[in-house]
Amino acid sequence: MFSGIRETAARQALVLPRLAKLASRPPQCLLIEGGSAQERLDMARYWACVLNCENGHDPCGSCQSCLQIADNAFNDFLLIDREEDEKSGKKKQDISIESIRELLPVWGQPPHGRGTRVTVVVEAQHLNGNSANALLKTLEEPRPGNVFVLTAPQRERLLETLVSRSWVITLSWPTQLSNSPEVSGWVDSMLSFWRSGQGWFEKSSAKGALDKELAFMIVNGCQRELINALRDPQSSRPADAMAGLFDAKGLRRLDLVLSKAQESLNYNVNPALVLDWVCTAAMPRRR
Repeated sequence: MFSGIRETAARQALVLPRLAKLASRPPQCLLIEGGSAQERLDMARYWACVLNCENGHDPCGSCQSCLQIADNAFNDFLLIDREEDEKSGKKKQDISIESIRELLPVWGQPPHGRGTRVTVVVEAQHLNGNSANALLKTLEEPRPGNVFVLTAPQRERLLETLVSRSWVITLSWPTQLSNSPEVSGWVDSMLSFWRSGQGWFEKSSAKGALDKELAFMIVNGCQRELINALRDPQSSRPADAMAGLFDAKGLRRLDLVLSKAQESLNYNVNPALVLDWVCTAAMPRRR
């Protein structure tokens, strides 16, 4: 429904003038970072409406093009996303190269309508090496009438070559100050390991316990609690335990370790091995 797109656009109003200005000469690839996953996708739809609205560059939300884009039913609005695993029903870890290849004939043709064909790579941090390079080759050989949108939490989670070929729009960052129950459970397990040296490896080595996306969430959750520890050392949150375990140098070392872990996950290092390394590399030094 277009109402959801309109609500997101209202929350992210600061970027709307930039999108309107870009519409006169749309970049080959737009990278939308920040915000939540839903907000990034909503703004990708908004951009498609900007380029295809039948009533001008300010999406009306009532013409056939705008309504069809909102419902993923517009011929010139394509989504590339991870496929679902038939057994688990969950999305697979990577966006497959086949998802890129099967659209090559489509991109070779002009748009169906008078506007611009917009292809959105949903949460492009899930592109693997092969699919990312296939998309990169497409961007290096632009076809008239086609533009691309990459959505991702942070540009740092994408290949630098993809980022360098993209115009970056940054949405307002989420203001969430606490972790989800699932992430909190993993952060608590890390804290327990740092106190006792026990319990973590049994949890991380369990079959199917960790995938790349959850590992990113755990790293981000640790970073969030690190910020809380620095902001309010007297809180009763997990951040309080973190502040009690680490001195100032230890907190700084933890920050560097978490940044390195995020980089390793970007390069598809085994998620369990990355988090195991975080636990050992950031282990508090006895005072």
